[in-house]
Amino acid sequence: MTHILVVEDEPSLRADLVDYLTICGYDATGVAGAKSFETAFAAREPDILILDIGLPDGNGLDLARQARARSNCGILMLTAHSEAEMRVEGLDSGADAYLVKHTSLTEIAATVRSLLRRLDRKGQGSTADGNWRLDPSGWYLTAPNEISVSLTATEMAFMAALVAAKGNICPRETLLEAVSRPGAAANERNLDAIVRRLRRKVESATGTKAPIRMVYGRGYLFTTQPDGDGQQ
Repeated sequence: MTHILVVEDEPSLRADLVDYLTICGYDATGVAGAKSFETAFAAREPDILILDIGLPDGNGLDLARQARARSNCGILMLTAHSEAEMRVEGLDSGADAYLVKHTSLTEIAATVRSLLRRLDRKGQGSTADGNWRLDPSGWYLTAPNEISVSLTATEMAFMAALVAAKGNICPRETLLEAVSRPGAAANERNLDAIVRRLRRKVESATGTKAPIRMVYGRGYLFTTQPDGDGQQ
């Protein structure tokens, strides 16, 4: 059964989330802060992690970074902060989706289902430009030097869309659809935040520039040619 860990310090909201997700058929557990999160996460790694940012003994953004470094679980930020800058920071911290607390329980559940669909995507490894390999079954991107980097659900969806373009430019609209969540308008700033985070991760892990090129005004391209080189 799908396990969901809810980290929320407001008792009534935490209880509502756990109860509703349980009714939806999930194995949901709620904890109130960073310390209890560490205990629960160590005891059983969740499939989906729902995180508040403002916790009494920690910061949800830090917890998202810790969870992303340890796991490929889907991460949903659920917080009172609605500012665009905070949304970008949440995504940069490793979250796959970001909702504000006045979001309905039905939309939260729909977002959980969307993340789980991404988690369940399976397929054969694909070879792309410059001998980079994308493995949808294991959620890895492997560089030509054979060093692999683990991808999140959102990063996997983004890379899969690029590879599916078969060397052509993948339009921003297609990429936004691939990484979008239910009930929310596509947000280009969120897309750019995903790309920024993914580039940093790939280059840090492999020592090689990420095979992602932005084509201004059109979209992104899977290529070993860095931004600014060549013509499109």
